[in-house]
Amino acid sequence: MTIEAPETIVVTTWKVACDGGQGALGHPRVWLTIPQDTGFVECGYCDRKYVIDRDHAHDDH
Repeated sequence: MTIEAPETIVVTTWKVACDGGQGALGHPRVWLTIPQDTGFVECGYCDRKYVIDRDHAHDDH
């Protein structure tokens, strides 16, 4: 059985900040780097999944 991430967000940068997106109800801001081999990263606090849009990604990694 596979459990899906609560929310998937497509991004164009290889480094993203996550704070849970709920203001005071969120979590501390953390910076996540998307690995090139997988193309996604999940937040350890809220399990949001960030997926890189390789066709429009900025080459800042």
